[in-house]
Amino acid sequence: MSNRSRRSLLAAAMAAVALAAGALPAAAQNYPARPITLIVPWGAGGGTDATARIIGSLLEKELGQPVTVVNRTGGSGVVGHAAIASSPPDGYTLGLATVEIAMMHWQGLTELTPASYTPIGLVNADPAGIQVRADAPYKTVQDLLAAIKANPGKFKASGTGQGGIWHLAIAGLLRDQKIDPAALPWVPSNGAAPGLQDMVAGGVEVAPVSLPEARSLIDANKVKSLAIMDAKPSALYPNVPTLKSAIGSDWTMAAWRGIVAPKGLPNDIRDKLAAAVRKVAASKDYTDFMASRGFGVIYAGPDDFGKFMAKSDTDLGATMKAVGLVK
Repeated sequence: MSNRSRRSLLAAAMAAVALAAGALPAAAQNYPARPITLIVPWGAGGGTDATARIIGSLLEKELGQPVTVVNRTGGSGVVGHAAIASSPPDGYTLGLATVEIAMMHWQGLTELTPASYTPIGLVNADPAGIQVRADAPYKTVQDLLAAIKANPGKFKASGTGQGGIWHLAIAGLLRDQKIDPAALPWVPSNGAAPGLQDMVAGGVEVAPVSLPEARSLIDANKVKSLAIMDAKPSALYPNVPTLKSAIGSDWTMAAWRGIVAPKGLPNDIRDKLAAAVRKVAASKDYTDFMASRGFGVIYAGPDDFGKFMAKSDTDLGATMKAVGLVK
């Protein structure tokens, strides 16, 4: 082959590389060109599933492509979160990550952390409340805490599995108030509903779950809420005091949900998704749906959501270490 032929072939190869490189932004601009999968790490019918389905239906309108919600359950949330993280970072597989992603690795269940994902948008947060039976003698959260401190081990709490978000909520509050978390033994349950029913039946005395989860029993006058672990009162029950107003505590804890993608998602696709999620979170359809369920609406974009997840990971890790749940 002559030098001239070699130069021609090299030039043609370089032109092909340049053409391919130039096509990447165009492909990103055309995103999405096919249906999107939204993975939910929890079962159908629950709050996370309901939130994912309203977001998916509204994202379809914003992005112009079908969004299929797929429930990938198991392993206390590990299976679904792993399925999100291991998918190609091309924008066609998203997930609704939950607060457990900031907890599972501390328990030795997985190596995944919030840093394993590309944050798109925080869309929901439901603070813990402190629920007792309606006929309980405690009029305030201060009364309840005083009783727990004076009678370590006498009272029990429930509302999630051992080391779950609501367990950490009450354990962290006790620690914040200089009370040994072991003074209120935790009875594991399969979620807020069975924990609340156990409390109503007299099996436990405290259910530190979210107000939306306790809503039906509060409205039926079977349960009362003594406080909410948030910086501001609940829109659902504005008369329930914050811990700050009740006892001067700055302790807060909430279960949260947010849209994420696998790590390595191109910035231009991330930005397009973030803009769509922002519109969804601000829409009347979304806010009305969440209000009808009593779910809290909150929004944070990619950067702020990333910082939020990192702080959640640090705070939960500290609490889990304090109560002996870190492996």
